[in-house]
Amino acid sequence: MPSDTPLTTSAPIAGPTAGHVFALAWPMTLKAIILHGTVVIDAYLVSALGETPLAAMGLAAAIAGFVLGAILAFSNAMQIRTAQAYGTGDAVFLKSTLASGLAVSLAVGCFGLAVITLFGAPLIGWMAPNAEVAGLAGDYLAVFSLVILGSAIAICLTSYFNGCGRTRVPLISYGLALPVNVLCSVVLIHGYWGLPAMGVTGAALGSAVASAVQVVYLVACLRRHDGYLRHVPGWRQGRFIPTLKRYVAFSLPIAATFVSATFATHVCTLIYARLELNEFAAMTLIAPWIMVTGTIGMQWAQATGIIVAQLLGQRRDEAVLDRFLSSAWRGAFIAAGAVAALLLAVSLSANTLYSDLAPQTRAILLSFLPVLVLLPFPKGSNAICGNTLRAAGDTIYVMHIFVWSQWLFRVPATALAVLYLDVGAVWVLSLLLAEELLKFPVFHRRLYRGQWKRAEIAS
Repeated sequence: MPSDTPLTTSAPIAGPTAGHVFALAWPMTLKAIILHGTVVIDAYLVSALGETPLAAMGLAAAIAGFVLGAILAFSNAMQIRTAQAYGTGDAVFLKSTLASGLAVSLAVGCFGLAVITLFGAPLIGWMAPNAEVAGLAGDYLAVFSLVILGSAIAICLTSYFNGCGRTRVPLISYGLALPVNVLCSVVLIHGYWGLPAMGVTGAALGSAVASAVQVVYLVACLRRHDGYLRHVPGWRQGRFIPTLKRYVAFSLPIAATFVSATFATHVCTLIYARLELNEFAAMTLIAPWIMVTGTIGMQWAQATGIIVAQLLGQRRDEAVLDRFLSSAWRGAFIAAGAVAALLLAVSLSANTLYSDLAPQTRAILLSFLPVLVLLPFPKGSNAICGNTLRAAGDTIYVMHIFVWSQWLFRVPATALAVLYLDVGAVWVLSLLLAEELLKFPVFHRRLYRGQWKRAEIAS
C-alpha cells in the first residue's frame, strides 16, 4: 500500500470538496510562479554582461526549451497516471507508473540531447546574428545539457508527488533551488570568491548546480515516502516492457496535446511580428501576463484532475464524483474571477507600469481590457473539462479538441487577420477568446454525458 492514505479515504461520505482542490492547487501555483520567476531572474543576471551574452543565452535557451517542453508534456500524463494508481492503493500499479514515467522522461531528455549534439551547433550558427553570439550560445548550451538531464528526473518526480497529493514537496524543491541558482550564478558569472569569471556559461553552471540540489531533495523525499516500492515484486502488465508500452500509449495523446499547444503558440507569436510596431509591442507585453495569471486557473484545473483520478481509482460512487466536480467548478469560477481581476489591474495600470512606452502602445494595452476580463471564464471551465476527461482516460478526445481548434482555427485565423485582413491587435487577441468559445460546447457536451464517471482505469 502507498505510504500515505489516499486523499479521500478518511473524508466524509460526501467526498472531497473545493477545499481539497485548494490544498493541492496552491503549492502547484506557487511552484509554477517560482519556475517562471527563475527564467526572469536568469535573464536579469546575464543582462548585466550586455546585449551579446543576453542574446546568446536567449538563443541557447530557446533551443533547449524544445527539449524541456517535451519533458514537461509527458509529465502531465505522469501526473494523471500517478493519481489513478495512487487512488487504487495498488503498490504494483504505483511502482509501474513511477518506473515507466522515469524511463520515458529520461528517454525524451537523452533523445533531445542527442539531437542538440548533432544539430545544435549548425542551428546556432544559422540563427545567431554573429560569430560571438554563436560561440557564447554554444558554450551555454553545452553546460545547460546537465540541466536537461536533471530536469528529466526532477520534472517526473514532481509530477509523481503531485499525483500522490503531496504537492508541497515539489514546491519546497523549487524553493531550495531558486536561491542556489541565484547565488551560484552571481558568483560564477562575475568570478567572486576567487573563482573564475565564466560569464554567460556561469549562469548555465549555476542552473546546473541548482538542478542537482533539486534532484537530490526529490530523490531523498522519494526514498523516505515510497522507498518500499523497490521491494514490491512484479509489474502492472506482468513484465516491464508491456507495462512501459501501456504507459506510453496512455501518455502520447496527452503529450501531443501540450506539444501542439507550444508549437501553435510559437507560430502565432511569429505571425504577431507582422503587426504594426506598437501593436506587436502591446501583444508582446500582455502575453506573459496572460500566461502567469492564467497559472491560477490552470493549476486549479490540474488539481481537480488529480482528485478525480484518485476518486476513479477508488471506484467511488457517481454521486460523490458529481458533488466534488460541482464544488470544484464553483472554485474554478472564483479562480477565473481572480485572474480577471489581476488582468484588469494590469490593463488599468498600463500608464504607470509602462510609462516609458509610447501613448499609442499604452492605449492598445487598455483596449485589450474586455477580452482579458472575459477570457479566464471559458478558459477555466474548459480546463476543468479537459483535466476531468483526461483523468478518466479520455485522452484522445481531449487531444483532438485542442489540436484541431489550434491548427484549424487559431493559427489560420491569426494568419488571416494579421497577414491579409490587417485588423487591429485587439481583434487578434480576441481570437484566444474565440478559440475557448469554440471548444466550450464540445468539451461540456462530452462531460455532461457522464461516461467519464464509469471509466475503467485499472488496465
